Amino acid sequence: MARIEIDGDSLRVDMVGLDKVLALKSSIEISLDHVRSAELAPEAARGYHGLRLPGTYLPGVITAGSFFNGQWLFFDVHDASKAVKIDLDHEHYAALIVEVPDPETTVTAVNAAIAAHPGRGPGLP
Repeated sequence: MARIEIDGDSLRVDMVGLDKVLALKSSIEISLDHVRSAELAPEAARGYHGLRLPGTYLPGVITAGSFFNGQWLFFDVHDASKAVKIDLDHEHYAALIVEVPDPETTVTAVNAAIAAHPGRGPGLP
């Protein structure tokens, strides 16, 4: 599971507990300038994710770490029904797909932060 925080001009994703080891990453910090959108993503968290480099994948248990499927994606998901996808621009990862305790609230908060960020707004790249 991950915890997402928005602080000023950045979005920070912190992996919680053992997921730090399984994902081989404890946190990711992204400038809000590079965050395009957030959405509920249970389907994106299921199925084939690409080549695992490095990370952990136990079907039905956990998907965590970096995966390459034509683009780099970062996962930290145990329960796909609680997954959110954060699309990024100009970053190593094209998207972050992570499980959070309250997906709907997280998506609303991230999209509101993007819209309120100077120089950004709904529909702007």
